[in-house]
Amino acid sequence: MHKNSKALVKAIRLASLAAIAAPASVMAGGFSLNEQSASQMGVANAGAAANPENATTVLFNPAGMSQLSGTNLSFGAAFLDIDAEAKSGSVESGRNNPGVPVTPGSDGGDIADLAVLPNLYLTHEINDSIDVGFGIHAPYGLAADYDNDFAGRFFADKTELKAIAFTPSIAINNGQGLSMGLGLNILYAEGRLSRFQDLSASVGPAALMLEEPYADAEGDDIGMTFRVGFLYELSEATQLGLTLQTGTELELDGDLEISGIPNPANPTGPTLTVSEDIKVPLAIPESATLGIRHRLTDDVTLLAGATYARWSRFEELDIVSDQAGGPIAQAPVDGAVISHVTERWKNTWQLNAGAIWQATPAWAFKAGYAWDESPVDDYVTARVPSSDRHWLTLGARWADVQSGWSVDVAVGTLLFKDDPEFTERNYQHGNPGQVAELAPGISDPSYYKAEYDLSAWSAAFEISKAF
Repeated sequence: MHKNSKALVKAIRLASLAAIAAPASVMAGGFSLNEQSASQMGVANAGAAANPENATTVLFNPAGMSQLSGTNLSFGAAFLDIDAEAKSGSVESGRNNPGVPVTPGSDGGDIADLAVLPNLYLTHEINDSIDVGFGIHAPYGLAADYDNDFAGRFFADKTELKAIAFTPSIAINNGQGLSMGLGLNILYAEGRLSRFQDLSASVGPAALMLEEPYADAEGDDIGMTFRVGFLYELSEATQLGLTLQTGTELELDGDLEISGIPNPANPTGPTLTVSEDIKVPLAIPESATLGIRHRLTDDVTLLAGATYARWSRFEELDIVSDQAGGPIAQAPVDGAVISHVTERWKNTWQLNAGAIWQATPAWAFKAGYAWDESPVDDYVTARVPSSDRHWLTLGARWADVQSGWSVDVAVGTLLFKDDPEFTERNYQHGNPGQVAELAPGISDPSYYKAEYDLSAWSAAFEISKAF
């Protein structure tokens, strides 16, 4: 992060503590999160850009604020439970010295915990032409934590990304069915990457008797993206919505600490610890979302949508020295790459379809389906074990027209798909056709390979009030 933003970061830490306290799911699209609103989750976010039911339209399409009257408030939370674990008996691994076995070598256990993602949205109608709004939500997140005896611990231990966005927005309309909105996403992000260090290349079998050094990198940053939205009423029954969001690149600024380093002068004595200022560049993708809403009858509404995200911006995950002459990089100037992992993610599509049945004036029931592509392609790693997935959701809404209160609830499940079976994929560390370099001319044959079982469920609630 830029040095002149330190005070702002401290202020945002206090304001956003509740929202970033719980890590997010490792199974989102890339590291973006779908679960931002129970009312939209009930239809798997289908047509969200064209269906401004409440104040959550601040996020999904700020132009939708023009179709809300007075002041509107929506708040709630989503709960995600991910089961992600390497299958017993499928794990293979090797050190950078092939003659030294990886012991212990467990499958790492279930790497994801229950996550809680709160959100809050507010809109206000200034006059017939102008509306303003504000939102707080968690748009991006990753969380993976392996057991300490994990066979792939030299590649990954803890992986965390916690992000919160503050979203002021404005919308204008021409009074003839066309609206335009603009939103500013002020992002605060924290990240952590850790793993154990393999000593076998330098000390051989003696590595089995020594404490394994532990590298732990942490950093944070503030960034901004912009969202432009359009909403057009084709007829009383049908309307189209389009949103475009810019990308950005965060630089998570912090430090890398390596502890447990053997002391060459006293190998059996206390270990050493060194640290260095570092930064971790992190690309946030551009995206475009198209939505359509069609009222088939007075009681049935059909929804559909598509989102394209430019995840190809995320080409590598590097830890870069930010300290000239630091004890880890030992480089005369800053900018030296301490750790490099090739990612080369691909651009993705998410396709959604859903329906709402207004069973009574007070009760509505929802269902949705989404096909969500994973950006992880050839370069798979244990930090992001993911694959393409189906998202199935159900939802319900109760509304009291007289008081303006409404309550939405939703549940969903993710079915992970990969040939030849669901919820199974091979993860091979080491990039295709490449080997890591320990030093010029010295290759690193270490590897980690496994099949993962992946499954997930989610639930959300939302309370809204129209004043």
